[in-house]
Amino acid sequence: MSIENDFTLIRDYDYNYCLQVFNLLPVAFVKGRGCYLYDTEGRKYLDMIGGIAVNCLGYNHPKLTSAVTSQAKNLIHACNYYYIPQKSELAYRLCRASFADKVFFCNSGAEANEAAIKLARSYYYYKDIKKYEIITADMSFHGRTMGTVAATGQEKFSRPFEPNVPGFVHVPYNDIDAMIKAVNPYTAAIMLELIQGESGVHPADLEYIQAVKKLCVEKKILLIFDEVQTGVGRTGKMFCYQNYGVAPDIMTLAKGLGGGVPIGAMLTTNEVATGFRPGDHGSTFGGNPLACAAGNAVMEAFEEENIIDNVKDVSDDLFEKLNKMRTKYNCIRSVRGKGLLIGIEFDDTITAQGMREQLLSMGILVSAIGKSTIRLAPPLIITKAQTNQFIKALDKILKNVSGPKSVFGRIKEALPSKKQIKDSASGVNKAKIDKLDEAGLTDKKDIDIIDEDDD
Repeated sequence: MSIENDFTLIRDYDYNYCLQVFNLLPVAFVKGRGCYLYDTEGRKYLDMIGGIAVNCLGYNHPKLTSAVTSQAKNLIHACNYYYIPQKSELAYRLCRASFADKVFFCNSGAEANEAAIKLARSYYYYKDIKKYEIITADMSFHGRTMGTVAATGQEKFSRPFEPNVPGFVHVPYNDIDAMIKAVNPYTAAIMLELIQGESGVHPADLEYIQAVKKLCVEKKILLIFDEVQTGVGRTGKMFCYQNYGVAPDIMTLAKGLGGGVPIGAMLTTNEVATGFRPGDHGSTFGGNPLACAAGNAVMEAFEEENIIDNVKDVSDDLFEKLNKMRTKYNCIRSVRGKGLLIGIEFDDTITAQGMREQLLSMGILVSAIGKSTIRLAPPLIITKAQTNQFIKALDKILKNVSGPKSVFGRIKEALPSKKQIKDSASGVNKAKIDKLDEAGLTDKKDIDIIDEDDD
């Protein structure tokens, strides 16, 4: 049985049989090509969020697709009792491209961060030194496991699961005085995102990161960089730490590393790697042939296709246009980020959710963070012509904003209530489109207006 082309059935099955932990938008995608996704109705969308910084090579990239299909024909999984050629090769590539000497493979960013937390503690355990506390930043996000929600500096992620794992201290981001004050004899590591993505795309200051590194060296504290979202070319360098001239002791990766195939990695030095001994950590699926074949294909693409240069070129152009738009529209408070990880914050006249909904109706995909910020993390192969589609769509929306009751307020009024959704799931999509039509907020011609590059 296949329900791929029946959106109503897809939605109904999801509502009835999937745990409802996501607030889903009324669309299902069935295929992709380049930087575009296509839904069950054949409608085309420009993906400006890239699976949340995952699909770094876009969709149906020939090198990645070929590597995955070829590997699937030969061997999808082999257990970690044996050597895995694809794992060995990917570890070599990552170490050659970074500060690291050793790599541990897992399946996700949260698992990579769990490994980093465990390694920081066990490193000192085997030295018979009582260091176990890990300092992280307020508004950080490190994952959804019990360990990583405790590490995350946002109570909304950890409060429902109390009591939380002990041993984590949270301090204000970009505040070196607060960091210095938090260090004590039990501090094992400082764990930071170089750009806080989940709280609105806030980059760390150069001076702050350099001062943190100095502090770690002086106090014999391990430095962990969570590059789950910023790694693998996202910020215009292969790894974001290279923008700061500061190497960590441990780094975590995931998202873009597999180009869409689930994979995570923890990288470290030979010295810190002594903190793990056989049996201390592991993963059944981590380092499997399929995922590592995908990772090798991604690394090969970066080596052969000038993707980093494209990130820099497109990013410079996109930031320039967004900053010009900021001077044009007072409702844009801030444009933040680095490379192709960008946050656009609006004032109170515009909600992030409303902006995401309106862009969706125009065939553009972004994510909403908090009340007022949208996040961009498109495929790293995206062109200037394609990002210009987003710029034109955003400009078209902002032209219609007038006063506190903007187009976004009308979107909220047009959407069906939660009760209506629950009572009649099969009618949600039609009801939503009808109401948006009545408010004058949908126009099938919008797709043609902004779709200048057929990829």
